[in-house]
Amino acid sequence: MTDLKRVDIYDTTLRDGAQSEDVQFSVEDKLRICRKLDALGVDYIEGGWPGANPKDDAFFARARKELNLSHSRLSAFGSTRRAAARVEEDVVVRGLLSAEVGVITIFGKSWDLHVTQALGISLAQNLELIHDTIRYLKKRVDRVFYDAEHFFDGFAANPDYARQTLEAARDAGADALILCDTNGGSLPSQVGAAVAGLRDLNAVLGIHTHNDSELAVANALAAVEAGCAHVQGTLNGLGERCGNANLISVLPNLILKMGRETSVGEERLPKLSALSRFVNELANRPTQKNQPFVGSSAFAHKGGIHVSAVLKDSRTYEHIRPEQVGNKQRVLVSDQSGRSNLLYKFSELGIELDPKDPRIQTLLEEVKSLELHGYQFDGAEGSLELRARRALGQVPTYFERRGFRVIDERRIREDEDDDRFMGAEGTVKILIGGVMEHIVAEGAGPVDALHNALTLVLSRHYPSLGEIELADYKVRILMGSGSMSGGADAIVRVLIEWNDGERRWGTVGVSDHIIAASYDAMVEALEYKLFLDKVRPV
Repeated sequence: MTDLKRVDIYDTTLRDGAQSEDVQFSVEDKLRICRKLDALGVDYIEGGWPGANPKDDAFFARARKELNLSHSRLSAFGSTRRAAARVEEDVVVRGLLSAEVGVITIFGKSWDLHVTQALGISLAQNLELIHDTIRYLKKRVDRVFYDAEHFFDGFAANPDYARQTLEAARDAGADALILCDTNGGSLPSQVGAAVAGLRDLNAVLGIHTHNDSELAVANALAAVEAGCAHVQGTLNGLGERCGNANLISVLPNLILKMGRETSVGEERLPKLSALSRFVNELANRPTQKNQPFVGSSAFAHKGGIHVSAVLKDSRTYEHIRPEQVGNKQRVLVSDQSGRSNLLYKFSELGIELDPKDPRIQTLLEEVKSLELHGYQFDGAEGSLELRARRALGQVPTYFERRGFRVIDERRIREDEDDDRFMGAEGTVKILIGGVMEHIVAEGAGPVDALHNALTLVLSRHYPSLGEIELADYKVRILMGSGSMSGGADAIVRVLIEWNDGERRWGTVGVSDHIIAASYDAMVEALEYKLFLDKVRPV
């Protein structure tokens, strides 16, 4: 029998979550999220559907070369074979194997309506598709999970047939049978009753729920209570339509409320708040203040009676300690928290500080002021660490900025007889080693031109800067600046990811001008690289 106290955690942010409207993860984004999920300790990370699109193919190709996961296992996702194809010749099955991962998840039809109407085949043929595909894959990879699509709708319409689809997957060797509430319309009582009625299958049961009735988390927890030992979900509940079960909420409920054992563990739950914000930054979505557990309002108190009570004993108005999920208590009239959260972040960066060090308060005030003006340090680890190290006097002055200029132009390319080519010219002035350097470089756009100019001049003195590459670039329009400066210009936050072949880091810049924000983030990236390399200033 399955150990029902232990629950496997399966994340599908990179596949199901990426199907959210207005969310476009780049390959770089997916790799960064993978590393964060591995650090959190999830058991399985669903990377995408190999063969379905070039991005997922590129992701799996790069993952093989670049990811060195310490705990998580990467999974490829796809469907059962087509009815008209032999399993060994099926293009989807071949695509799954081309990912070269040890775990594969396939979905099949468990609702007779979909079998006869969507696929247009007999019920018996569908059972063959499920059985043949799983048996074939199980001989070639370590683990195969079966996602029973539309299971609860199918179970309500034809329970005998829905059960037969699970038996076909089990008999073919599936390592877990995942019951999917694909349309998101089930109630927790229905989910619990269905799972309990399937315990006699003598197989590992899992749950995959959608949030169309705003019950995805509740349904996932009900399934675990009834006997599921495998939970699928996404970070921040990303997913098609209304989203999937939110692992940011599922995990603390499982661990803190239900006493279930997971690979994440209570000691890693404090990573959740930062992870939630990190994924929102990469998805270019605003973080919801009222998101349970990790939102900035989740442990915020405003009413006088609430404030009076919670300052005496936080249990009066808080269901858990906010630190357990990496959040913080806030009193909206007079904010009395922040130091512990900052110290925790510094510990993640390897910065050891005495909690009584007066420099902490100075740094805390600086960070709060920057956040007030639009800065966000989630996803910008390089910028935050630089500020912390500077406050401790650990970062030397490598160079001094003296100005920059950018010219955009539309011109005729040398190899084409038209004027549709857009280019840019960047000029920077840098004081380095007591000498004023003034240099011009071209680029595909203004950011690229400035980056080329900076690295061109600085790499003469610091050769390792030639290794740095801009990996990703995101812009967020935050708000009008009228409330702070009396004008109507937009405040722009630029988040840039960098790599030097061995490491990746993010930096952030904020300004009322997108180029200025980008330039600030660029300069910090170069300074951070020099600091990491322990380079001495010229």
